Amino acid sequence: MKRISGYGDKRAFGTLFEFFGPRLKSYLLRMGADDAQAEEIVQDVMLTVWRKASQFDPAQASVSTWIFRIARNRQIDLFRRASKPDLSPEEPMLQPAPEQAPFESLSQAQLQAEVREKLDILPPEQLELLRAAFYDGMSHAEIAERFSLPLGTVKSRIRLAFDKLRGVLSRE
Repeated sequence: MKRISGYGDKRAFGTLFEFFGPRLKSYLLRMGADDAQAEEIVQDVMLTVWRKASQFDPAQASVSTWIFRIARNRQIDLFRRASKPDLSPEEPMLQPAPEQAPFESLSQAQLQAEVREKLDILPPEQLELLRAAFYDGMSHAEIAERFSLPLGTVKSRIRLAFDKLRGVLSRE
């Protein structure tokens, strides 16, 4: 490694490659790579060894430990890349939401105004919890902590408020 890092000695690199190449391939095959992947990773690892030989620190690890760690990391990267699905630009989840027709946005605005009006029929303890959840964006646990209430009470009051609003809105 000293000759490779210090002098760019190609003969020393050839010796290193001849020694570690077959061992790396065998290791990668045992780790689950197929033959072509193992060959590709060995080539990549040995190219990295050539390029980054100056970064090798014998106080940190032995040459074999350093090289095998590079190989292990390359294989993990390859498997991670292979396990990620390719996203199609046609994927429905990646498409922008369709624009609402004017009558839809008008009816939605009317519904929102109607719900705001009906909030007045709720008891204050239910109304303040609903406001904390929907206007302040707090979770049920955060609401319970803020108002010093048991979590079950928070959930019950919010559910009761929904039931009451649903009943009033469905009648109209």
